[in-house]
Amino acid sequence: MKKIILVLFSILFIANAFGQILTPVRWSYAIKKLSEKKTMVYVKATIDNGWHIYSTMQPDGGPIKTSFTFSRSKEYTLIGKLTEPKSATKFEPNFKMNVHYFEKSVVFQQKIRVIKNGFVLKGKINFMVCNDEKCLPPENVEFNVQIQ
Repeated sequence: MKKIILVLFSILFIANAFGQILTPVRWSYAIKKLSEKKTMVYVKATIDNGWHIYSTMQPDGGPIKTSFTFSRSKEYTLIGKLTEPKSATKFEPNFKMNVHYFEKSVVFQQKIRVIKNGFVLKGKINFMVCNDEKCLPPENVEFNVQIQ
């Protein structure tokens, strides 16, 4: 009987260990009012050691690039394109191409023109995270940022 309980406990422990959901990227958001009608939205990815996400400039044919979708609204308009710092680049034999990526952290920026104050800017981030051994499936993260 003790052996059966020990085997069942071991199976449950192993199943639980493999059932952990990996979340190597955490997202945070901030704003900075630039003028009465212009605001900068900052979206920061904090990435666990050993993992990386791909640039919004990653060419097609390789890993999934990070992309942002901002919900349409009458309260604001986007000014220009989303910007990012210079990414690291390396040749990735699995994709047979140069890949552009970020490790540890990256801050993306989007300038908006505020038409009506006091709204929630909504959007979605699509990204893929990889380490030297594997890539996790692409993930969508929805966000809300209060604009004053």
